[in-house]
Amino acid sequence: MGAVSKANAEHYRWGKGCDGWHLLAGDDLSVIEERMPPGAAEVRHRHARSRQFFYALEGTLTLELDGAVHQLQSGQGLHVPPGAAHQARNEGSADARFLVVSAPRSHGDRIAAPLDAEA
Repeated sequence: MGAVSKANAEHYRWGKGCDGWHLLAGDDLSVIEERMPPGAAEVRHRHARSRQFFYALEGTLTLELDGAVHQLQSGQGLHVPPGAAHQARNEGSADARFLVVSAPRSHGDRIAAPLDAEA
């Protein structure tokens, strides 16, 4: 087992111009590096089982968590517990690069969470 980086990790594209690299893709633990251009956002959602930790590497990542908005700067992170509605977006003027650590993996554990579902 060797060192992993964006250069040798599985790459995927999502949303409007976003990139992801599976640095670790286990069933019990997932580590993904993502790049989100200015103006991009993921769909607001929640996970039934997965706990996640978002950690900003570059730029500013806006993370809405159960209605509270957090601006994560480089070197800052935020825990998203199972069942918590959340949405990552880039409201800045530069790319946001961040890590998403999920346990267990979040793929296949996503439930849409529209804003009106909170009422």
